[in-house]
Amino acid sequence: MKFTKMQGCGNDYVYVNCLKEKVENPPEVAIIVSDRHFGIGSDGLILIKPSDQADFLMDMYNADGSKSNMCGNGIRCVAKYVYDYGLADKQQISIETGAGIKYLDLKVEDSKVIEVTVNMGSPITKAKMIPVVSEKDEVIAMPVTIGDRAYEMTCVSMGNPHSVVFVEDTKTVDIEKVGPLFEHHSMFPERTNTEFIHVIDRNTIDMRVWERGSGETLACGTGACASAYACILNGLTEDSVMVRLLGGELKIRYDREKNTIFMTGPAVTVFDGEINLK
Repeated sequence: MKFTKMQGCGNDYVYVNCLKEKVENPPEVAIIVSDRHFGIGSDGLILIKPSDQADFLMDMYNADGSKSNMCGNGIRCVAKYVYDYGLADKQQISIETGAGIKYLDLKVEDSKVIEVTVNMGSPITKAKMIPVVSEKDEVIAMPVTIGDRAYEMTCVSMGNPHSVVFVEDTKTVDIEKVGPLFEHHSMFPERTNTEFIHVIDRNTIDMRVWERGSGETLACGTGACASAYACILNGLTEDSVMVRLLGGELKIRYDREKNTIFMTGPAVTVFDGEINLK
């Protein structure tokens, strides 16, 4: 199987051009290629497929083989792939995802995509739609106790579920311990991604993320969008926020008039390769 490894802010995936390649049993393949010791090493597998609704379709699997609807860093790399490898010759493209069709603007230098802005759509805060089990219609600054610590949690979906909590220092979070406690809590019937946020100022936040099915990653695009919106809901930031992640920075802008979030960030090709899956 021929593949390309790509990353956005360190959130890395193995990409396969399924206009040419056929991948049998993608969940199993995702587990194999994601292994950082015996495989290629990645946060998951993304298959680029034809679509009858958009220019392309993104089919995504986490490192544990579970399927995911959307990945903000991943979709930017899909855009870079299709442009750089000649599958698309325009700088505005549409990509079908499990969370609907997303529209992307490509910034090109020397015939290569260096940055992508994604229309991430409208944030979802209805508890049943995220989903999160709650007596309230929305979960905003709701007190919860996870493990032996109390948090204030705001839940947002950007096509996948996110629980955003605020901490005094992201560096001191024992994420390997508390991340799984959030992910597998009974409040989240489809599990959850959890963002630990420290607000630096009205336009800047620090973020660490525990992704369902992958563990801690260096970045999460949908998580950055959910976190920025959670900050806005709680009156902590302005509508334009720089999200500082372990792997880089993402620019998030909330358009109140359109109730739409836009994410801008890098997309990088690491290397091309071929792996024998037999």
